[in-house]
Amino acid sequence: MDVRPDPLTLTEIEQLAQRHLPRSTYDYYACGADDETVLRRNTLIYSRVHLIPRVLRNVSAVDTTISLFGAQYALPVGIAPSAMQRLASSLGEIDTARAAAKLNVNMTLSSQSTTSLEDVCSKRESNLARTNQKAPPMWFQLYLTQDMDRSISLIKRAEAAGYEALVLTVDTPVLGNRLNERKVPLALPSNLRLANIEPAGTKDKIRKPTFNRALMDARTAQQAQDIMKTEGASMHSSSLTWTSTISALKEATRMKIILKGIMCAADAELAVQHGADAIVVSNHGGRQLDCTASSLEVLPEIAAVVRKRIPLIFDGGVRRGSDVVKALCFGADLVLIGRPVLWGLAFDGQKGVETTLHILEREISRTMALIGATSVDQLGPGFIRRAEEKALFVRL
Repeated sequence: MDVRPDPLTLTEIEQLAQRHLPRSTYDYYACGADDETVLRRNTLIYSRVHLIPRVLRNVSAVDTTISLFGAQYALPVGIAPSAMQRLASSLGEIDTARAAAKLNVNMTLSSQSTTSLEDVCSKRESNLARTNQKAPPMWFQLYLTQDMDRSISLIKRAEAAGYEALVLTVDTPVLGNRLNERKVPLALPSNLRLANIEPAGTKDKIRKPTFNRALMDARTAQQAQDIMKTEGASMHSSSLTWTSTISALKEATRMKIILKGIMCAADAELAVQHGADAIVVSNHGGRQLDCTASSLEVLPEIAAVVRKRIPLIFDGGVRRGSDVVKALCFGADLVLIGRPVLWGLAFDGQKGVETTLHILEREISRTMALIGATSVDQLGPGFIRRAEEKALFVRL
């Protein structure tokens, strides 16, 4: 009789997911840009940061809840936006959203989802009816395109569906050079579509490269210019500015505006000055600029600039509950996870995502108890020691 796998760590869940997924799908989810240096650094950098425990502090009751924009969440962990989740399970984004709702954690839906934003929001509460539990607010991620009217239409749909916040990705004026994705291109099967972008019944579904992918594949400057001229309106906008972008979004929607992809303290200050409601410190999971820092390395200086004026959200390389605690100690208010959720989804659908979140919850609670903290708001730099500065730059 086959014994059902019972993973104890996120790494084990990834190993199980890799067995389930076609190579092209796994590579699409897992790969980074160029040499994948920062992809590796995002994860390995946590070993350069040490937690210093305090003792005799009565940790018999550890509280992992947080409050953000007035909503109460069970964990200081949220689900990052990830594209095309129905490649991992039959229900994809609905599985993920139901797991998030059941466990009362934050979730951001990708605009590149394979389930419409309306269906994800309306169907996620189906398994909560018997408990009278209310699902937490959802956020919606967006890339602004050159065709602003098209983007505004999507924003209006998200607001009408009940999304609380708009998460604008700001680190993709062009796509990073994702070599694995170029060598093993990913194509959506005929039964799937980018549900927020392609109308239902679209015959010419995206099984050829998207316009943004085509630009990434351009071999010459002339090819790139030709693509921009003919398809520019459908591509990610590369002309966004501080002076107009946030104000235009504020005029278009009552949703909170969150900027995702901040890696510089000066940009964090500009975000505050221009009225962003929150920022996400992120290097896009190592999929954009390969020669940048890990997200964790820039988090302390950004936290020092933001000074709690707006929520500071973080993502990048989290594979342990202790990684979450370290980011919280450096000043994050919420820590997002991306790939581990996809691995849980591929492993066992909704239950797999729940398993991922349960593992993190136990690790976070255990780590907090071991360092002498009983609530998230007690976490701070006093629990942190960093390795020698020169050690941060050794080859990882």
